Amino acid sequence: MIIVREVAQLRKVIAERRQLGVNGEKKVHDSASLLQHKVGFVPTMGYLHEGHASLMQKAREMADTVVLSIFVNPIQFGPTEDLDSYPRDEARDLEVARREGVDIVFLPTVAEMYPQPTQTKIHVSALTDRLCGASRPGHFDGVTTVVAKLFNMVGPDLAFFGMKDAQQVAVLQQMVTDLNMNVTLIPCPIVREADGLALSSRNVYLSAEQRKQALVLSQSLRKVQEVSEDIVQNTVTMEQIRQMVESTIASSPLADIDYIEILTFPGLEPLRPEQRLCDVQDDIIVALAVKFGNTRLIDNIRIQKVEVLSHV
Repeated sequence: MIIVREVAQLRKVIAERRQLGVNGEKKVHDSASLLQHKVGFVPTMGYLHEGHASLMQKAREMADTVVLSIFVNPIQFGPTEDLDSYPRDEARDLEVARREGVDIVFLPTVAEMYPQPTQTKIHVSALTDRLCGASRPGHFDGVTTVVAKLFNMVGPDLAFFGMKDAQQVAVLQQMVTDLNMNVTLIPCPIVREADGLALSSRNVYLSAEQRKQALVLSQSLRKVQEVSEDIVQNTVTMEQIRQMVESTIASSPLADIDYIEILTFPGLEPLRPEQRLCDVQDDIIVALAVKFGNTRLIDNIRIQKVEVLSHV
């Protein structure tokens, strides 16, 4: 496993890897052979858990070279958010990466990523106006900008993102489509603890009691899964789904609901309360954000007309 911290070195190492076959043998230097070598990319902010590991595993299955980035991106944090206290553990992260067969780890500093004040940012409109974008203004501009920079640095063929942040997946896919970026996004299922809590680097902030009560998130979405047949058969309205989720979360005294929304996916268009699945052409997503103390957790479930794509 190669560890690099500078953009120039990263590009050099990836270019060298593209010259190799899957068995490490030198290839003929022609355009066809270079295109056969697939680079898979997993961008992260570190403090890796099994959810990140699942992305690396998928990348390992689909790509010849796997690149992992670890960078806590300051421009996606608001002034009152947890940038300084965001959990970091470089040594542990490198062990996880080595265990999962990552080929290249990119560990840049802030100065390497932003050598001068950033005057260019990427803004995806509409999709960022709701859900987390409504309560975290500027957050997704920071996400799209850093991911675009990383795509330009790595030049991946495939990029892997977890569906826990479904809005992020939708926003990044829109960016890739609108800007004709030569990369395919691979959304990957949510990974959960045995008791259902979605894995997140921020789970470490939860007290024991908060951690226990946070299970209402996955419990509420499991109830949506249980009535998925009724949803598909159009006997349940969007408002009935929302009320079911809200009542389950409200059973936790420590839960402070930020939002519970039912939207199309990936368009993230709001649905009317009286609407049923028969009125909707796209998939729908039930997305929620709930605070426990100062810790804000997100979760979701995605529903199709033919089958339920559940991450619960």
